[in-house]
Amino acid sequence: MEKAKIGVLHLFCQVAAVSTFSGIGEVATNPFQKDGLTLVSKITASHNIKETILKSVELLGGFEKAVQKGDEVLVKPNFNTGDQPPASSDPNFVKAIIELLYEHGASKVILGESSMFSLCTRKVLEDTGMLKKAESAGAEVVPFDEGNWIKISTGGRYLKKVSLPEKAIGKRKLVYACCMKTHKWAKFTLSLKLAVGFVKPSERMLLHARNLQEKIADLNLIVHPNLIIMDGRKCFINGGPACGELRQPNLVLASGDRVAIDVEAIETMKSYEGSSLHDDPWAYTQIQRASELGIGVKSKKEYAVIS
Repeated sequence: MEKAKIGVLHLFCQVAAVSTFSGIGEVATNPFQKDGLTLVSKITASHNIKETILKSVELLGGFEKAVQKGDEVLVKPNFNTGDQPPASSDPNFVKAIIELLYEHGASKVILGESSMFSLCTRKVLEDTGMLKKAESAGAEVVPFDEGNWIKISTGGRYLKKVSLPEKAIGKRKLVYACCMKTHKWAKFTLSLKLAVGFVKPSERMLLHARNLQEKIADLNLIVHPNLIIMDGRKCFINGGPACGELRQPNLVLASGDRVAIDVEAIETMKSYEGSSLHDDPWAYTQIQRASELGIGVKSKKEYAVIS
């Protein structure tokens, strides 16, 4: 009987411990602001992608505003599949971000990812060349599907609980390396939807079954990127996420605000004739719900685009 009580107590302690996790990344005020406005940089890419990324962040105020010397940084790319960019991240783009983080004081950079349910993340990273490039840049590569998952509450209305990778949870800094593309079910997959890559793959199918855009916003209540860098050199204007109608805006965007950068990416994609994105960006549920939850700006008047 006493052993049973101890076992129950041990289980209770485990559950209590789980409930203390706040999510992924460090909750912080967006540091990339000027004159009361949130900043989004949107620049033409040069042949040197590392220089372009550096310029995009310097226009905001520099890496040092988001990453301090000695910080451990988690970089989250998009390798849901191993398809060619913009379906997945360009390994050279991600490698350049890793190198720049080290050059600006990061003590350790971790590349973390989880591919879709039917795929092995490590193999996807190997096949795309991302594994080798990340390791050559000094990053530790962490496929989330090789570790444990922790179920935590989101505090949201449409997505109550979700399983996140134990290896990603904590107060380390989080940097996004996003793609720019449309999505058959979510309308688009930019910085807000990148958070879905943290969700346990077996839960993602149910996530997509109903109220997907609302659930994406709710998920962002417990995922907190400090810096977002978006590869807009190529984009899908139709289809997605794995294949679609390709265009080449040749842009790189950066911000600390998910709503603002996603709105600007939507404006870019919808500017092409034949795009599946026709509406005002603020009319899309992903944007509306995220704005309501205070995840980002609430209108175009609250941010400025710099180039």
